[in-house]
Amino acid sequence: MNLEERITIDPKVLVGKPVIKGTRIAVEFIIDLLAQGWPESEILRNYPGLTHEDIIACLKYASDMIHLEKVYPLSHV
Repeated sequence: MNLEERITIDPKVLVGKPVIKGTRIAVEFIIDLLAQGWPESEILRNYPGLTHEDIIACLKYASDMIHLEKVYPLSHV
């Protein structure tokens, strides 16, 4: 999946947070709904402009960000 087709970052929209292209719906908002247990069908019912592919793109974006995360342990002196 090409995320640029579904997810966009524009400093003029939600202060540059990643959003679903053509909307002001933030990726983090969709991830939060899923984390709260909302089924995809309920998200799509409440936000009729969204598609299954948009939700998958949000999950892919979140996955990509987690894969980029690096953790460096602090040494105790």
